[in-house]
Amino acid sequence: MAHLRSSRRLALAVPAALSLTATLGFLPSAASAAASTATAATAARAVDGPTLSYVVNTRTDRSTLASVRRAITRNGGTVVTSYDRIGVIVAHSANPGFAQAVRAVPGVASAGATRTAPLPAQSTTDVGTPKALSAAEAAGARAAAGQDPLEPLQWDLPAIKADKAHEKTLGSPDVTVAVIDTGVDDTHPDIAPNFDRAASVNCVSGKPDTTDGAWRPSAAESPHGTHVAGEIAAARNGVGMTGVAPGVKVAGIKVSNPDGFFYAEAVVCGFVWAAEHHVDVTNNSYYTDPWYFNCTTDPDQKALVDAIGRATRYAERKGTVNVAAAGNEKYDLASDAITDKSSPNDSTASTRVIDPHECFDIPTQLPGVVTVAATGAKGLKSSFSNYGLGVVDIAAPGGDNYQPPQAPATSGLILGPLPGGKWGYMAGTSMATPHVAGVAALIKSTHPHAPAALVKALLYAEATATPCADPYDYNGDGKVDAVCEGTKNRNGFYGWGITDALAAVTR
Repeated sequence: MAHLRSSRRLALAVPAALSLTATLGFLPSAASAAASTATAATAARAVDGPTLSYVVNTRTDRSTLASVRRAITRNGGTVVTSYDRIGVIVAHSANPGFAQAVRAVPGVASAGATRTAPLPAQSTTDVGTPKALSAAEAAGARAAAGQDPLEPLQWDLPAIKADKAHEKTLGSPDVTVAVIDTGVDDTHPDIAPNFDRAASVNCVSGKPDTTDGAWRPSAAESPHGTHVAGEIAAARNGVGMTGVAPGVKVAGIKVSNPDGFFYAEAVVCGFVWAAEHHVDVTNNSYYTDPWYFNCTTDPDQKALVDAIGRATRYAERKGTVNVAAAGNEKYDLASDAITDKSSPNDSTASTRVIDPHECFDIPTQLPGVVTVAATGAKGLKSSFSNYGLGVVDIAAPGGDNYQPPQAPATSGLILGPLPGGKWGYMAGTSMATPHVAGVAALIKSTHPHAPAALVKALLYAEATATPCADPYDYNGDGKVDAVCEGTKNRNGFYGWGITDALAAVTR
């Protein structure tokens, strides 16, 4: 997926300067001189560096929030929006010392820049670009009675017994899954019947934009979110393919900017929006830019962990189950050290060795979030999937070129809708996560009054226990490609097991 350079907003310092100038005419000369000096210092701060976005995490009482907002302004910042219930303020500033100054304000727990510089990024957890379904491939699919036309190509549905689950129920329209992603094309014929407009929004700026259609990707943007949405809830309507939970609602929460960045302020907005619009499940197939891993020993990165952690916990308290992709770098997320070569991904990346117990992929590694690894058509961990005992909670089909499916399916990747009424194949833990989100939606349909904690407990208890592959040699070259630790009932490759849609609707 290609990413272009992003643009930065210039600081709007002129109106503030004009206001101060008007006031100075009524002050004594000494005060005027002091004020002029202060104005000059403020102006200098405003042009010292590029305008960046920040998250400021505070206590949630009214007095502290008001005090911190004033401090933001004093230090050359502008408040963009404030999520008072979780104590997260989004601000813009061109003052290079902004974060350090605000961290010293009473009541501030952490503050940090959400970005470094606007250069290309890659943070969705799919592998490669979509492969569009050809007319010949579509014509070659021979659907059985009751199937959608492309369903024979979806080996992933029987892999989690979703085909059997659909004989019991398609899921409840009272359940909504929000796709926090690159945007969703709600005009697609497989998505339109189940689309929840009221729960959809554009959060790219960090502030909700409810303009009609703002949740859609432009023609130049990634089809990622549309593909994910269809995997979850493509309607059983005689058109195209079938989702894991084709009777539930799906919403689009767009958090990726036109250049492909998933910045923290947008992600916080997405979780808070989901929490306050009665979303039952969120799907998160991305990592938060610009750091693959956010180290709590770094004040900027710590602030991002804090802000998004507050947002995910808030959503869970409101009843939302948050499901996230484990990632595609073959990392053992339970190891003592990982070499990260991709951070920061919006400027110049450098190689660093991190401890995944102190440096976190967010939201994937946050407490309470369901972490999903990918499997291929043979039921083995996908060659690219991250793993880790105690980190991976569950596994689901994400595709793998090394694991070809049995006929009538023809591709080892995952079929899903693409914007503009098309369909195509993608692979990644991005594609595994919507299978788990769909199963969580089926559990919520079966147990409508279940809180988030119970839905997660059932998700794990009903998964199909899958033992470690020993040895794991995905390409057959005689070399062990990864070591799986743990037991059949819980291990680093599959967590509690491979998600089970039939159990979700029968237990």
